[in-house]
Amino acid sequence: MDICFYGHAGSDNHGCEAIVRSTYDVLNEEYRLTLFTINKAADNKYQIDLLAKDIVQYHRYFKKNAPSYLLNRFLKNVFNYDNFYYHYANHNLLNNIKRDSIYFSIGGDNYCYGNYHKNLAYINKKLSKVTKTVLWGASIEESIINKPHVIEDLKRYSLITARETLTYEALLRAGINKNTHLIPDTAFMLPKVSLDLPEGFIEGKTIGINVSPLVQKLEKDNNMTYLNYKELVKFILKKTDYHIAFIPHVVIEGNNDLTPLTELYNEFKSSNRVVLLGDYNCLELKGFIARCRLFVGARTHATIAAYSSCVPTLVLGYSVKSKGIAKDLFGSYDQYVIPVQELQNQHQLTEAFEWLLDNEEKVREYLQIKIPEYTLPITKAKNLIDSLVSHK
Repeated sequence: MDICFYGHAGSDNHGCEAIVRSTYDVLNEEYRLTLFTINKAADNKYQIDLLAKDIVQYHRYFKKNAPSYLLNRFLKNVFNYDNFYYHYANHNLLNNIKRDSIYFSIGGDNYCYGNYHKNLAYINKKLSKVTKTVLWGASIEESIINKPHVIEDLKRYSLITARETLTYEALLRAGINKNTHLIPDTAFMLPKVSLDLPEGFIEGKTIGINVSPLVQKLEKDNNMTYLNYKELVKFILKKTDYHIAFIPHVVIEGNNDLTPLTELYNEFKSSNRVVLLGDYNCLELKGFIARCRLFVGARTHATIAAYSSCVPTLVLGYSVKSKGIAKDLFGSYDQYVIPVQELQNQHQLTEAFEWLLDNEEKVREYLQIKIPEYTLPITKAKNLIDSLVSHK
């Protein structure tokens, strides 16, 4: 049986890579995978071609001033007509739909980015007429779910798995309950690869830190995210004897974690207690994160790598997914998630970190008990797919 993943941004976003790898593992490699990707070169670089029988570059972009580009501008500006763009962009995905396959929209929070949900609705409408579709590991803001055209689109899926209860409950309230299930993010089951630690990274005595350009763009006060991280690093170096590892989790051009992390590293490298990691695949990154004493992160799948390794974690969040995951783990996201939109002074991240530092053993012991229970539904997710296959 063939399965097809789409909505994949490319494996230079190592969260996307983690979803592909862990979903494939959960399905026990019994299905033949075709991966439709926005960045085939990145997927080959990180050896996703060893999992997928085929990787297809599917998202096309207009060449400026080409006839198709000019026609699209005319249709958009004069008639507010987007379907020509959606058809052109997704041609390689929709031109040869495999009737005997199941198509997974795996982007996780793709419905939360601008108007991208309209592109997903166009794809799903075409696919669902021919075969079965799955929205896999979704997190969606309730304000988006409640849009009438989004409700119409979501009801076309043969199966929806929500990865946290805030999304799951919002889906049910909107009447999207035909085959909707609460299944944690499969990346909680991602294995780790433990490479040699770089000089300055001391296992059990190093604080892992991740920050992203994405959260910086979503802050309300200019540069408040960076100032909070800067104060946090100062606190760790002054008040503890721990080292710090700056760990990137997305290295996409224009949205590269190494940009702010390198800036932080350069400010504090003279302390001889900070180390900047380079780019690694998601398995290797989890191997580094798992050996941190504590972790402070902005990228969701960097924090999932920490949670699932029972590393006490503080999240600088920006959407429903970070709140929902923390709520499901701890009963509340208070103390565990700071929404970036709520940063008002440069000390908030440090104050939250101090609480985590004071409670680290309690949090670590709790995670050691909670994670096996929390991840149990993931092991049963394959049954949902098997059921879809048996009813094709």
